[in-house]
Order: sequence, then C-alpha cells, then structure tokens
Amino acid sequence: MFHRLSITSLKFFRAGPGLSFRTGKFFGESMLVGLVAGFVVVGFRFMIEFGRVYLLERLGHHQFLSRLTDGAAFVGLYSKTRFLDPHRWLLVVMPAIGALLGYLLIKRFASLEHARGTDSAVSAYHQRDGYIPGAVVPIKSAASVLTVASGGSAGYEGPVTLIGAACGSIVARWFNLTLRARRILMAAGLAAGISALFQAPLAGAIFGVEIFYSSSDVEYETLLPCFVASAVSYTIYAYFFGWGSLFTMPPDCVYENGLRLLPYFVLAVMVTFGARFYIAFFRGVEEWFRELAAPGWAKVVIGGLVTGIIGFFVPDILGTSYSIIQASFTAGESELFENFGPLTIAGFVCFFFMKAIATAFTVGSGGSGGVFAPALVCGGTLGAATGLFFARVLPVSFGIHPAAFALVGMAGFLASAIRIPITAIVIVAEISGNHGLLLPAMWVCGISFWLNNGWSLYRSQPHSRESSPLHSLGSLRQNVLH
Repeated sequence: MFHRLSITSLKFFRAGPGLSFRTGKFFGESMLVGLVAGFVVVGFRFMIEFGRVYLLERLGHHQFLSRLTDGAAFVGLYSKTRFLDPHRWLLVVMPAIGALLGYLLIKRFASLEHARGTDSAVSAYHQRDGYIPGAVVPIKSAASVLTVASGGSAGYEGPVTLIGAACGSIVARWFNLTLRARRILMAAGLAAGISALFQAPLAGAIFGVEIFYSSSDVEYETLLPCFVASAVSYTIYAYFFGWGSLFTMPPDCVYENGLRLLPYFVLAVMVTFGARFYIAFFRGVEEWFRELAAPGWAKVVIGGLVTGIIGFFVPDILGTSYSIIQASFTAGESELFENFGPLTIAGFVCFFFMKAIATAFTVGSGGSGGVFAPALVCGGTLGAATGLFFARVLPVSFGIHPAAFALVGMAGFLASAIRIPITAIVIVAEISGNHGLLLPAMWVCGISFWLNNGWSLYRSQPHSRESSPLHSLGSLRQNVLH
C-alpha cells in the first residue's frame, strides 16, 4: 500500500511506515568517539615519528637495505664499515631496551590483561562488555612507541585498535550508557583507530564489524556506528598528515587477463601456508615464553635481543618494515631483477621468514606491538616472490606484474591469518591507492580464507556468534535487564 507524502506534512521528516530512527540512536556518540579517537591517533603518530627519528635513525644509524631496485639488499650487507660503526651495534640491544621499558610501564600503570592489543579489544567485547580502562590510552601509546620505535618487530595497529576501543569505552561510561551501547561504541572506536592510522576509512569501518569472529560471522549492529566514527577520525587524521595513501605502486597494475587467475590461485595457496607458518611459529614462541621459568621483564629482553641480532644483519625487519612493502611494489622494475632474478626471489622469501621470526619474539615474549602490520609485510613478500617467479616462467602475454602479486598477497595473508576477508580486500586498495585489482584480491582472499579455516592469529576470536559468551542465553537476558 502506497502512502501519500507531502513535503508540507510532518510525516515528511519522520521515518517511513514500520521504521524507526532508533537505528541512528548512537549517531552523536559515534561522532564523539571518532573525534576523540582521531585526535588520540594524531598524537600517537607524532609520538611515533619522534621515537623513530631519535631512536632508530639518530642513535642506531638505521638504514633500510630493501632497496631492491638499486641492489642495496645484496651489496655491502657485511661491509667492514657497518661492523665497525658503534651506532650499528646499538641496534642489537635497542629493541630489548625499548621492549623492557614498555613492559615496565604497562606493568606499573595498567593491567597486562587489558593491554595486549587487538586480542584484548576482542576479548573485552566478548568477555567484559566492552570495558577497557582509561589508563590504557596513554600507557599503551607510550609503551608501543618505546617498543616499535626502538626496533621491535611489530606494528602500531594493535595498540591503535586497543586505544581506539578504549576511547569508545570511555565515551560510553561518560554518558552512563548501557552495556550493549558500550560494546557498540568500543567497536566504533576500534574501527576509528584503524581508519586513521592506515588512512583507510572504509576498511577500518568494516574491520570494526568483521574482526570479532574467525568465521564469516559479523557484528552487524556495529556497522553504522563504525561508519560514522571512521569517517570523523580519518578526516581529523588527514587534516594533519594529508589525504594520500600510505604506499605508491605502479599505475599499470590492473587485472586485464582472465588467465592470471591460475597463477593467482597458486598465490592463494602460498599465502595460506605462509599464514599457517606465521600463526604456528608465533603461538609456539608465545607458549615457550609462557612456560619459561623467568620473570616477565627477562622474557621481553630475550625477545628483544633475538630481534636485535636479526635486525643487525637484516635492518628492514626492525620496526614496522613498511620499506619492504614499498620495495615489493618496485621489485620487478629494475635491471637487478633481470640479472639476479632468483636471488631477488630468495631475498623476499628471506624477508618473510625473518619478519615472522622477529615478530614472534618481539610480541610473543610480551612486547607491546601489533601483528597486523607484520602480516601485511609477510603477505607482500610472499606475493612479490610469487609474482617474480611467474614473471620469469610465463609468457609475456600473461602480463604478470610482481607489484600486483605483492598487493594481492597482502590481502590474502590478512584474510587467511586474521580472518577478515572483506577488510583485507578493501584495505590493500586504500593503502595503495590501487582499485584495479579488486577481482584477483577477491579470488585470493576467498580461497585463502576457506583453505585456512580453523586457523586464526587472535586467540580471543570465537568461531561464530553461537560460540560467543556474549550471545549465550544468559548474556542476552542480562543485556535486556541493562
């Protein structure tokens, strides 16, 4: 039945028949969460830049070796100058010192249970009704900068998701909202943090819906608040740091040949088993440290020393390792690959294993940092190696571009290891500015997500809504009461 509607009637400004504006009841609160999270991430980014410049670059004389286009990865790696430079030897101990200071800071001022990163945020959503202490925001920020800016092999996204989630939890407590509202705003803050730091507003919003389960289940009620908070936080962040994407890649990386789905299928298998190695090794190291009869501060020192020793020989694994991602986008565009193709492929495979090992010892030992960004790096290296291989063995008519395989490999690795296939497709497009590879990204993410079913990097992710304590019958009754 059709209803007549006049613009002079009050009905024009109301919801349609059978609908309600209740779906927008968290609109104002979500904007506030995005505002708070945006400014917090801006301050966090300034801390990152300050720490990186003064710790890694000035004290450690850190220089990237992954300039695969000019051969720096294969020239002078063991040069006498590097070994005699006393500042270079600081790289061996700096990750341990930074991780130790970060650990002591969290130990003193915030509960370690509440400060693990994305895992803690997911756990808070399911187990603690979205409650995250306010002390997490300044303490986790400082601890993460100390750990990663001093050379710890980890990402800033784990701390940022927890910090953003804490902002949402704080806003909900300010207004004395219900437990359900607190969980929703916590998810919105989590999404806002990712949106700002990665300059990927759509991916961040989807992340706030998709991250809570290892299956294809989602928390649909967080979708609209995540959209609103992500838009606000990204706008604030971009005002200070610009509107461009994180990385740049060749403009000719597009999908124009259906035959490429065959090598992309091989890539999906590669990133699946790479993700399994990443998860299994990380959990093995984490379990080893858990059973180690040593105080917590000694464990992070051991992890930092292992990372520092690897970083002395392969400096690119220190910190976020974004230089490796950028190198993977240019790996096939130089004479170096023409002359040393297999060696270049081996170099990317080496970067994959070194990054996975160093991340496991940095974060698995108790260091403050995320495993999301290292997963991007690992996926990019496997993708670049696979693309370089097919560029050599397949006819030119296939049009294989290693940079395209690197980008799609990043998406597949995230979908497989972190169980966020839709977020993975969108985020690699936003951080690279390339939207011409959505179809192969869908293909690889779908296959790798399916092949790696049952494996997840985050322990706090329930498999589905039915297995979450949040959606049990008792919890549903409690939510009604509150």
